[in-house]
Amino acid sequence: MRPIIAPSILSANFAYLAKDLEMINQSEADWMHLDIMDGVFVPNISFGFPVLKYVAELSKKPLDVHLMIVNPEKFIPEVKALGAKVMNVHFEACPHLHRVVQQIREAGMLPAVTINPATPVSLLKDIINDVYMVLVMSVNPGFGGQKFIEHSVEKVRELRLLIEETGSEALIEVDGGVNKETGARLVEAGANVLVAGNAIFSAENPTLMIHELKGL
Repeated sequence: MRPIIAPSILSANFAYLAKDLEMINQSEADWMHLDIMDGVFVPNISFGFPVLKYVAELSKKPLDVHLMIVNPEKFIPEVKALGAKVMNVHFEACPHLHRVVQQIREAGMLPAVTINPATPVSLLKDIINDVYMVLVMSVNPGFGGQKFIEHSVEKVRELRLLIEETGSEALIEVDGGVNKETGARLVEAGANVLVAGNAIFSAENPTLMIHELKGL
């Protein structure tokens, strides 16, 4: 089964955002990945809901919204209003994760949980059957263009084993330093969804890059 490809809008050219969004709409990309940063949970700020509303209006692809923020549950209504398919929250930002996952599902979205590079896969055992997807960060969250953390491949293998052992149907998504080379290894290890930013938007032919990632 071919991987789901989710271009990260964080790497788009915001001076020509509509043009980049149309490129994604016309490509083989499956989702649009939207990173929201608050400058608290991560040391950077990305964009807010006014920009996201614009993206949602132009997007013909399902929205995968990744909240790198504290208290993400406060924004469930806003994310729902965008028409998001997936709402992704960080394990590290949610002391009451099970409750947040329930709230996301009750709002009509698919709940996903993200783990940072230093967070063990084993901590997901009690939530793995309640989530639609797990996002493995293969860089430290907060900045685009970082070098891929090699241990992430083994982490994906470990997560795939946990999913199989528990009978979970959760998808595995990976974000950070994903390109054709790392993407191929991640898919081989068991990843279902590849988030790619720089690899797509800095490519000479972004549409072709999406096609090549889709073929991994």
